Amino acid sequence: MFETVIYEVRQGSAHITMNRPEKLNAFNEQLNRELTDALRMASGDKAVRTVVITGAGRAFCSGEDLEGIGEKIDHGDVLRRRYNPMLLELDRCEKPVLGAINGTAAGAGMSLALACDFRIASEKASFFEAFIHVGLIPDAGNLYHLPRILGHAKAMELAVLGEKVTASQAKELGLVTEVYPAENWQQKVDLFAGRLAALPTKAAGIIKKNLKASWHSSFEEFLELDAKGQRLAGLTADHKEGVQAFFEKRKPLFIGE
Repeated sequence: MFETVIYEVRQGSAHITMNRPEKLNAFNEQLNRELTDALRMASGDKAVRTVVITGAGRAFCSGEDLEGIGEKIDHGDVLRRRYNPMLLELDRCEKPVLGAINGTAAGAGMSLALACDFRIASEKASFFEAFIHVGLIPDAGNLYHLPRILGHAKAMELAVLGEKVTASQAKELGLVTEVYPAENWQQKVDLFAGRLAALPTKAAGIIKKNLKASWHSSFEEFLELDAKGQRLAGLTADHKEGVQAFFEKRKPLFIGE
């Protein structure tokens, strides 16, 4: 089905692995397209309750494959044609998306990591705003997500100084939720993904939507979003299960409906 992506669904999680390890999973046109298609598949699959994005080999994603870039390339055209559809598909996904940062996330690879809802990192992972070192600006949504995660001042520091951020530094900054040892990395990824997959999926999707809307809504507008969102959440089977489990003094078993 795919050549540059490995796609598998297990235990309610769609695992999407960028698979160009010999190129440190650098983006080319095919990887952009196949990652977009894989995200669309995961979004439309009712059996999928969370999405995991990671990389094969020793890198998460090293950014754009510069071997495919010519001297006269229109960088804006590349973004509009290849990256924007991928990032918009990721943004439209109503399910929690986990970035499992197994190694280097540089350039557009860091942009992809920032676009995920959650990030966990291997102790071998690092984050690198490489753009400034080739006279470019962080793109692929990077400067949209970075200040929302770290704040304006720290985002400016990372983007302009272009210094590498280790996994432990990323944890201190709040860039990642957890850092795990390399030896049990996959086990930790599966456990975190399982934790997300066990949540009431529709409520998580509404939380994502409302959090994004909060950045450009007035307080009055947002209160209406609260009311609409809570009405939808209150109609779900998972809400009914949560209430019943509360009264029966047991752990709820959510089904994502």
